[in-house]
Amino acid sequence: MSPCIVFFLFKGNQILLLLHSIKIEMSKQKIISKEEEATAQQEIWKYVFGFTPMAVIKCAIELGIPDLLNNHDTPITLTELATKLGCSIPLLHRIMRFLVQYNIFQEKPVSETCFGYVHTPLSQLLTTRDKYSMADFVLLESSPIMLAPWHKLSARVLGKEESAFGAAHGNDVWKFAAANPGHSKLIDDAMACDARVAVGAVIEGCPEVFKELRTVVDVGGGDGTALRLIVEACPWINGINFDLPHVVSVAPACVGVKHVGGDMFDHVPKADAAYLMKVLHDWGDEECINILKKCREAIPHDIGKVIIVEAVVGQEDHEFKDVALMLDMVMMAHTHNGKERTLKEWSYVFHEAGFSRYTIKHIRAYQSVIEVYP
Repeated sequence: MSPCIVFFLFKGNQILLLLHSIKIEMSKQKIISKEEEATAQQEIWKYVFGFTPMAVIKCAIELGIPDLLNNHDTPITLTELATKLGCSIPLLHRIMRFLVQYNIFQEKPVSETCFGYVHTPLSQLLTTRDKYSMADFVLLESSPIMLAPWHKLSARVLGKEESAFGAAHGNDVWKFAAANPGHSKLIDDAMACDARVAVGAVIEGCPEVFKELRTVVDVGGGDGTALRLIVEACPWINGINFDLPHVVSVAPACVGVKHVGGDMFDHVPKADAAYLMKVLHDWGDEECINILKKCREAIPHDIGKVIIVEAVVGQEDHEFKDVALMLDMVMMAHTHNGKERTLKEWSYVFHEAGFSRYTIKHIRAYQSVIEVYP
């Protein structure tokens, strides 16, 4: 074989290798179609103005629109609604047009030339007296105090701030609430919203959780809403609502429920079962392990258990999987080390706290019910 031929074969291999490399690189790059590009150009506006639905819904709650519709037997016209609210017809029209577009309210004809507004299942959840009202939760998360930490999120991620909430307000959310009774009440009212939904789902989905329990201590139970609902559904249970002194001092009296003030990091009152709903996600692993150890000390080792109602991240078939991921971002913005956990992460804290086994049950809510045994 002549040197000239060898040279050309070598060059040919180089070209083939080069073409092969180009082919691999091109395969790595997704070719974006015109349709995908057009979709992206539409989708981006949801993030540019993503705050708008929350802000307008907050406005509707503050104006009292959902409650007015609830007290009106027939569709209420724009003029009637504006008169009752004492507000500008043109401005109210724009608010209602937006909320109808987002399927918050619905338009119904009242004559051949006029229509009125009525509730949808979604707007019913924004009334203040609905059993499953989420109005107070919306008001909490849309409050200036809770929105401010989001502007510190990137600083938190970069390690420039230990806590986004602390950077915004100079203290953690619990100390801030203790010093600001108005905000503390906003938190309690919002948590009561969530409790009504979650406890209803627990009792409907797995009522056996509370069978044969004589006493239950709700650790971090807020104003006692969750425990009150549990005792109402299971009247054989004596309840202990356990939270910080400034929280239980303003908690309403409940039949079958005793309010006790204290710190769950110091001790937990003794009971057959400790109930923790949306408490552990506020804390890092070390704090969670300490809380669980205190709960383990509080329950009998033969028949006792800890009942945890929390989100579990990574359940792909769960209808509320997106809510768990959103809540994880809320924890990053509003707490120091709080987070939503995967099943593996939950298993770790249970094991480290000295528990031997656990079971998990899914309910019709974003949370799951986890029963943990000594």
